[in-house]
Amino acid sequence: MRRLVICAFIVATLPGVSHAQDVPTEVGQCVETSIKEIASLLDGVPDSGDAVVYANDIYGVSYDQIDTLRNSRVGDPIKLCLTVLPEDCPPGDDRGKFYSALNERTKETWELPDAEHMCGGA
Repeated sequence: MRRLVICAFIVATLPGVSHAQDVPTEVGQCVETSIKEIASLLDGVPDSGDAVVYANDIYGVSYDQIDTLRNSRVGDPIKLCLTVLPEDCPPGDDRGKFYSALNERTKETWELPDAEHMCGGA
């Protein structure tokens, strides 16, 4: 039992190994996560757009319906990369990050912002 704990600790601390709770903070940085939830943008309105929540609690949203996202399932493994980091945002307003996602099961991709509005917006 002790050997398993030590091995798990070593793997968890290796450089370059990302976990579902990790969040990319620099453009180009990627993490491994999974899909926690897929929903419509407006609760109970199926044609209102799409929304996704990843296991690391990053949210993605679109006013459009994203076919590649709709082909995904809860639990699918995702490679999630930060592609856009907004600049000149008001203090405390960190909306407007864009993330690209690669579904490792379907090999399909999408890119979504983390909010309906960019920083400084509505």
